[in-house]
Amino acid sequence: MDDDDVTPHLKCDIELNLAGPSHATVNKWTADVLRKLADRIEKDEFETGHHPVKDNVGKPVGTIYLDHYGESI
Repeated sequence: MDDDDVTPHLKCDIELNLAGPSHATVNKWTADVLRKLADRIEKDEFETGHHPVKDNVGKPVGTIYLDHYGESI
């Protein structure tokens, strides 16, 4: 089977847990973390597996799991 017969797939699970002084602040921090993750995914910086997620100051705020796989067409 060659690569033309395989459709790439990505399963992605993100779990975040942030706390802050207001809902608006927590929403902004969460959006900042998600934008950073999106940039890293687009740059192919993650291999398959679980990875820690940190906020803009380096504090752990959750995990991301990615599974890169292919299915035959």
